Amino acid sequence: MGKSGVVAKALKTAFPYTIPIFAGFWFLGLTYGIYMNVSGFSFWYPAIMSLIIYAGSLEFVAVSFLLSPFQPLQVLIMVLMIQARHLFYGISMLDKYKNMGWKKWYLMFGMCDESFSINYSTNIPEDVDEGWFMFWVTFLNHFYWFSGATLGGLLGSFMTFNTNGLDFAMTAMFVVIFLEQFLKEKKHWTALIGFGSAFVCRILFGADSFMIPTMTAILLFLTIFRKPIEKEGGFS
Repeated sequence: MGKSGVVAKALKTAFPYTIPIFAGFWFLGLTYGIYMNVSGFSFWYPAIMSLIIYAGSLEFVAVSFLLSPFQPLQVLIMVLMIQARHLFYGISMLDKYKNMGWKKWYLMFGMCDESFSINYSTNIPEDVDEGWFMFWVTFLNHFYWFSGATLGGLLGSFMTFNTNGLDFAMTAMFVVIFLEQFLKEKKHWTALIGFGSAFVCRILFGADSFMIPTMTAILLFLTIFRKPIEKEGGFS
């Protein structure tokens, strides 16, 4: 099979896995684009932000950043709190991305919750190139978000949209991803580390300040105990 055949087969295999993501990303992407428009931004704002930033929950929060006085330190802390989970995704994908060549750079940039979940947990058929499979999963999900946000920005000029409940939708999405990984693990060390770190930091730092210490503690524990956890089947 030639290179084009390998690429096409990987695309054909990856596409069905992304269909549910398409439905979710288009709904949230459309909502985000409309939200940007009714907040006073032209359609090219959500188009460029969805293409370059590509961080759904952060992009919603970025609307308030753009409408507020310039506070770089506050923005930095908020970004770390929202996106720090990708540090843990990256640790889990180190071995998978090791020999991906140029594709690993886009895979790192384009890794979102949904792409991570598919690429990490899917048993890819032996006759399908793993690198191209993960590339297409990442690319397709990125395209779904970008196209939905851009279309929403265009449609926002003609309609209004009630954004109440979006925070719950994103929270529910994270819960589903957590439960999927929890059920897949042979032993639940990572979940225990997460719950334990959050519980202790919540007591020590309070409800308004525990997120960053919690993320730091989780990263520290996962780094220190990575090999024992992998040996016990805690990452698979």
